Amino acid sequence: MSLPLGLLFTLATALFVIAGDVVIKVAADAARFASPTMATGVLLYALSAICWYFAMRNITLGQGAVAYSMLTLIAVVVIGAIWFGDPIGTQQILGLTCALAAMLLMSEAA
Repeated sequence: MSLPLGLLFTLATALFVIAGDVVIKVAADAARFASPTMATGVLLYALSAICWYFAMRNITLGQGAVAYSMLTLIAVVVIGAIWFGDPIGTQQILGLTCALAAMLLMSEAA
């Protein structure tokens, strides 16, 4: 098993899921279930499942879950700050620090 490769596929999984969430939100806001936008969101989710498969071949489920959660958390905080003007304060920084510490601790278990 290769931790760096597993983490790379976990990052790809998180990015595909986040992109799929955004695209499906656009489809939902337009109330267009049967649309190319919705199909794109579903395709992004399918790509995330393929990446997750390869991540699981290289890391444990626990490592993958922690890394996925941390990467998703970071992305959501950044997207919120850039697109929606959400503030990044002490609480968010401490939360991100704890997520990073959890990932590091899980990585050492490999």
